[in-house]
Amino acid sequence: MPAEHRSTFEPGAECRTQMHLARKGIVSPEMERVAEREELPGELIRDEVARGRMIIPANVHHRSLDPMAIGLKARVKINSNIGNSPTSSSLAEEVEKLTVSERWGADTVMDLSTGKRIDETREAIIDAASVPIGTVPIYQALESVSSIEDLNGDVLVENIAHQAAQGVDYMTIHAGVRLEHLPLCQHRVTGIVSRGGGILARWMVAHMAENPLYERFDDILEICARHDVSISLGDGLRPGSIADASDAAQFAELETLGELTLRAWERDVQVMIEGPGHIPLDQLEMNVRKQQELCHEAPFYTLGPLVTDIAPGYDHITSAIGAAIVGWHGTSMLCYVTPKEHLGLPNAEDVKQGLIAYRIAAHAADLARGNRRAAAWDRELSKARFSFDWKRQFELALDPETAQAMHDETLADDYFKSAEFCSMCGPKYCPMHNFKDIDWEAVRGAVAERKRTRSGTPIAGHPVSGDSQAGERLATTAV
Repeated sequence: MPAEHRSTFEPGAECRTQMHLARKGIVSPEMERVAEREELPGELIRDEVARGRMIIPANVHHRSLDPMAIGLKARVKINSNIGNSPTSSSLAEEVEKLTVSERWGADTVMDLSTGKRIDETREAIIDAASVPIGTVPIYQALESVSSIEDLNGDVLVENIAHQAAQGVDYMTIHAGVRLEHLPLCQHRVTGIVSRGGGILARWMVAHMAENPLYERFDDILEICARHDVSISLGDGLRPGSIADASDAAQFAELETLGELTLRAWERDVQVMIEGPGHIPLDQLEMNVRKQQELCHEAPFYTLGPLVTDIAPGYDHITSAIGAAIVGWHGTSMLCYVTPKEHLGLPNAEDVKQGLIAYRIAAHAADLARGNRRAAAWDRELSKARFSFDWKRQFELALDPETAQAMHDETLADDYFKSAEFCSMCGPKYCPMHNFKDIDWEAVRGAVAERKRTRSGTPIAGHPVSGDSQAGERLATTAV
């Protein structure tokens, strides 16, 4: 990425964040690039970043980054989760997943590695990535100790500092899970489903002490300000089932996240808020509104949400339904879900399927929010479809290769790339083919004649007498 898209700072600068620059009235190179990508004025981007309604995750050490923005005024973004596990995947496989993620439209990528070679995997991903890279530092912190009970504030803060120096653009910090919230989870159907939230809950129970990430939040802010790491305040008590949706534990944590948002903004640190995973359709809008209210309109970043629990193997669909709706109502970034959710570690094909589902969801949300560029894309494809320009349809499709392959399964010959039908209807039954080449002037005349005949009122330009039956026959034939 050209150097003009990255800010430069004095070596000893203590605060190097985009929010800090925006509050000084500066339209930074990163903001200029975002303005170009979003087709918005640079001053608007600056003002939204200064207000906290938009973030530009852009660690000063991630020099290959192509800056992007997450916020209400921007297009709805999607995130792809990759990363190894203790039981599967290699460094090469994770870099391949990054490539697949960028190929299929991920706006950010989170490396959630919990297996071997975490540092090497992360460094390879950051070096190869033009999109912002996020992490959950508590995972690597846990790998450095023998058990959850051995974690402490120093270990957690050291890992955050280490990853910030590597170039991580944003980090999930589960600082909102507090000891006083844990009794609210007692009667849940699925308890705590966040890995980070579960680790911290076990630590707090073992020590009967407050969450060390909450206790050391000022130290975390100092690190993030120095490196410009955006904080993604984690939803460690998110509901893991429809039965647990919108409960007291979820909203108690959300209130704490609102408090932490203000503390971060006091230090010019960028923040977004992570949201719930399983929410029924009728509660989606309420959840977005509540987050915006309690967290002062900081960008909302949701996992899904899944709108039903009954479809393992198809949760990229159950969650994309919820994602489209919360995107419409104000969620700024959607964390994709793959078909492997709840079942196993996704491979590259699972990553593609999750991203396609979420690009559809994000685009549908952009349409509902009045995004002109989204509407223009739909209109251009529809015009190509009506004119039977098959090649142009394929070019405009979200997944051109799949669209053409499905068409060519039954009509592979080049002749059919200009045919005015597909194998669904054939030439005789295709409604768009049958509705082309209409003499609209004749149709309007026939309609006017029928109205005149029924009412007995003369119509300008049409005689009172005449062959009304001929007009009726014309109308029937044309329509």
